[in-house]
Amino acid sequence: MKDIVIRKLSERGVELVDIAAIVSELQKPYHPGLTPEVSLSTVLAVLDKREVQHTILVGIALDTMAEQGFLEDPLCAIVSEDEPLFGVDEILALGITNVYGTIGLTNFGYLDKVKPGILRLLNNHPTQVHTFLDDLVAGVAAAASARIAHNIFK
Repeated sequence: MKDIVIRKLSERGVELVDIAAIVSELQKPYHPGLTPEVSLSTVLAVLDKREVQHTILVGIALDTMAEQGFLEDPLCAIVSEDEPLFGVDEILALGITNVYGTIGLTNFGYLDKVKPGILRLLNNHPTQVHTFLDDLVAGVAAAASARIAHNIFK
């Protein structure tokens, strides 16, 4: 299942090193010796969780269905336009952020506001719908950062 999730992320333009780069940036002030390899291994550990895998698959499916017009309106329009008051995309991602405690929530809030790295690209993609994907990627990065904050990076 994890391999399927990684493949689906890649098909939508997200590589694991992109997520690891966000993790490294978030944790740099607290763990200056953090290597890209540790950040990547922590992202992989988050992706080991079945609930994370299922959440990502659901979000990608909803984005893809909206992109192809397979959701009924008004939902299709809401998802396609990433309406600011929709909020379901963030709620789905919050399930990922809490996997390693509430610090993930603050990490997610920061990432959702600032949208560094791949998050900015996903949020502003000209042809694909990433209403759920940008928040799910932020959720994975937030959870991986929380995992490091808890010193669980072995």
